[in-house]
Amino acid sequence: MKRILLFGNPNVGKSAIFTRLTGVRVIASNYPGTTVEYLKGKTRINGNDIEVIDVPGTYSLIPDSPAEEVARKFIDESNPKETVILNVVDSTNLERNLNLTIQLLSTKFPVIVLLNFWDETKHKGITIDLQKMSKLLKVPVIPTIAITGYGIQELRESFSKAVPSNLKVKKDDTWNFIGKIIKKVQIIKHHHHTFLQVLEDISNHPVLGVVFAGVVLFLSFVIIRLIGEGLIGFVCEPIFENLWVPVLMKISFVLGESSLLHKILIGELIGGKIDFYQSFGVLSTGLFIPIGAVLPYIISFYFVLSILEDTGYLPRLAVLMDRLMHQIGIHGMGIVPMFLAFGCNVPGVLATRIMETRRERLIAATVMSISIPCMAQIAMIFGLLGKYGIKGLAPVFLSLFLVWIIVGKVMAKYVSGESPEIFTEIPPYRIPYFKVLLKKVWLRVSWFLKEALPFVLIGVLIVNLFYFFGFVDFLGKFFGSFLTRILGLPPEAVAALFIGFLRKDVAIGMLAPLGLSMGQLITASVVLTMYFPCVATFVVLFKELGFWDTLKSSVIMVSSAVFVGWILNLIY
Repeated sequence: MKRILLFGNPNVGKSAIFTRLTGVRVIASNYPGTTVEYLKGKTRINGNDIEVIDVPGTYSLIPDSPAEEVARKFIDESNPKETVILNVVDSTNLERNLNLTIQLLSTKFPVIVLLNFWDETKHKGITIDLQKMSKLLKVPVIPTIAITGYGIQELRESFSKAVPSNLKVKKDDTWNFIGKIIKKVQIIKHHHHTFLQVLEDISNHPVLGVVFAGVVLFLSFVIIRLIGEGLIGFVCEPIFENLWVPVLMKISFVLGESSLLHKILIGELIGGKIDFYQSFGVLSTGLFIPIGAVLPYIISFYFVLSILEDTGYLPRLAVLMDRLMHQIGIHGMGIVPMFLAFGCNVPGVLATRIMETRRERLIAATVMSISIPCMAQIAMIFGLLGKYGIKGLAPVFLSLFLVWIIVGKVMAKYVSGESPEIFTEIPPYRIPYFKVLLKKVWLRVSWFLKEALPFVLIGVLIVNLFYFFGFVDFLGKFFGSFLTRILGLPPEAVAALFIGFLRKDVAIGMLAPLGLSMGQLITASVVLTMYFPCVATFVVLFKELGFWDTLKSSVIMVSSAVFVGWILNLIY
């Protein structure tokens, strides 16, 4: 055995089993030629290093989505003589899970079935005869509780017993066969509702569910802001001010304030001091923006998002939002990439692969890129307009929300194709496994550092060079009359619009020293959000949608941004 493939439906605890097997040796990768992500790690069994792959969640080996196509490819491209399949099953929902199990057992691979959430069967009054089930399926069946590690040692000891099942079930007889298995191995008795099950009933209610969703989202953003601001105020800013500023000032003294190298590395000294928001040096603003001002919000956002994922709330939110999402031509699962986009548009665009059709992916990716600012950009908007309170912030986010609805409705009417009904499994509420949650946060944060930090540094470097060689002044003169006449912005704002293609949050920060009025800041913030995605998002859009759909999406973004900016200029 050289490889273990973890197969299972979504929300069955595969990630927790994966963590129990691999520990911290984990790599997040995209399957070649796709944007579908999977996790890869290693475990040691009988003194040998074994590759472990957490295959994207799938309901069937007959693919209906990019993620399920990748899951199928892992089967097609693996060697049965060197691979063991671990089929993770939700033991509280055998009927739905066993469909995939039967398909896996029909392959030539050795299979071990893991009945996860074994502790929940007791709470729900479910009794399962393990020996009888193993005999019927002709493979080992092991109960597990991934959150506590129960069953993992038995699993490790069972790999030597893993053999192909050779179970033969006619395709049309699959559900009849599943029904016979359940009738023979499972007994359900009456049980009293737990507190989490009471919450399930509330969050699924058509009226109370909306109130519950509002409370959850409100608390989510309050927690995100509290953690983000706490990390900035008590950790990041003190570190930069007390430890990094003295180093930069020494470098500044050595280089000389008028030199090109000083302009690039340190930037401008504001009142003889370094201002991390205005100096715009690679080593000053270039490092502080992503690490000191943005990273705290990224950490807090992904922490909250992971809690919502692991508790099982996001699928409920998807069902609740289904009617609204259909207004813009996509079903309720589209709320998941929208929510992800608030952290960063890139994973949001990648998450559109959960949508079944090209039409849905185009609409979701476009309305997301045009109207949802990432957490880094939101932080900068709050920094610029927060002093004006609600009258400064409300117009920005209200405008973007209206754009989200209007552009979505127009695209839903004119973009050809289908938008099928929602099909998703709603898992029971569960207490998150903290170790898995932290690993998930770390993987996402490390991705941000690897992908975003270089673009910020490159962006700051380019801006400094453009300023030094007068290119920004040229752009200001060339586009200045357009900006002033149509958008009501000064020519100096050209630099912010230009650099917005590299990093939107940096571009927003560039508005600070321009002395803009509240109305101008509102217009500029909305236009910068809408007019074009950052380069990282643009590259992913191109990979995800292809040339023509990306071109359509870009035309919609630019034209809408100019129109909305003109309207806001007239209002303010």
